Amino acid sequence: MTSRPLRKLGFLTIGLFDSDDPRPGHESTLEIIKLGEDLGFDSAWVRHRHLQYGISSPVAVLAAATQRTSRIELGTAVIPLGWENPLRLAEDLATVDVLSGGRLNPGLSVGLPMNYDAVKEALYPDTTEDFSYHRVERLLGFVRGDKASDLSGAQGVVEVFSDRVEPHSPGLIKRMWYGGASLRSAQWAGEHGMNFLTSSVVKAEESGDFAEIQSSHIRTFRAHHPDREHARVSQGLVVIPTDSATPEQKAKYRAYVDKRTPRTTEPQGPARMLFSRDYVGSSAEIAEQLLAHAAFQQVDEVAFALPFSFEHPDYVQILTDIAGHLGPALGWKPV
Repeated sequence: MTSRPLRKLGFLTIGLFDSDDPRPGHESTLEIIKLGEDLGFDSAWVRHRHLQYGISSPVAVLAAATQRTSRIELGTAVIPLGWENPLRLAEDLATVDVLSGGRLNPGLSVGLPMNYDAVKEALYPDTTEDFSYHRVERLLGFVRGDKASDLSGAQGVVEVFSDRVEPHSPGLIKRMWYGGASLRSAQWAGEHGMNFLTSSVVKAEESGDFAEIQSSHIRTFRAHHPDREHARVSQGLVVIPTDSATPEQKAKYRAYVDKRTPRTTEPQGPARMLFSRDYVGSSAEIAEQLLAHAAFQQVDEVAFALPFSFEHPDYVQILTDIAGHLGPALGWKPV
């Protein structure tokens, strides 16, 4: 199989910050998103980190980004729904989508919240929650405009109520993504007509080869999606082009990759999670490797993940090289 020309180029950032002075980190994230738009990227995505030193409220951050950008699509990769009330989240997503002019791409996942035993008393002290796919179905229904209340119309002198989530953003339902790492999640996302985010970690169910596993997830998703081969899939791998990097940056990038490489050699833990290798080198070298990647050959959208814990100038260099060298080498044309 040969690779499809890359149609949409995006990037993903975790948005780290200093706990004693969190504003500069958040400002850096917003500046990086604006830089992405200026460089011609099609999309910018933010990760979600609860009780850590990364973005805890991506929807709020993207609301700010809507006011600093005009074209670039804005996504979450991903919001873990176990931490969210689907109705309230639907209101927030629709509000930000309206503010953005229809540019929001919410990425979601389900399952037990991370470290649930440690946070349950703070998160859900008085309720028993359903962390199954039904939680996503509820959110999709509210975003679609399904009934959310038995009350509608005027009440009293000034109050007027709607029986659906307001504001309603009709196009948002087509831009809902599911972040999946297993065959089951790929099939579920396809059956429910969502878009599919596949990233640098997968569940090793059929093979020990990352590219083949990811490729099988994409095939499974499209086989169960109403749009079949036209269903949207975005691949997210860590790429670090070094075309314009300084010698010091190159050394730091290599050390970062070397530290993370051992976890890519075999599945990790009882769940057998397998991590992709990080791609570091010239854009020409990275492009050659991606074009031979079994999963990359099946997508025409990417959201390349920026490495954790780098400095703002490093991200500027990496994004500039992706837009100026790597993207074009993969067939992409800037907006």
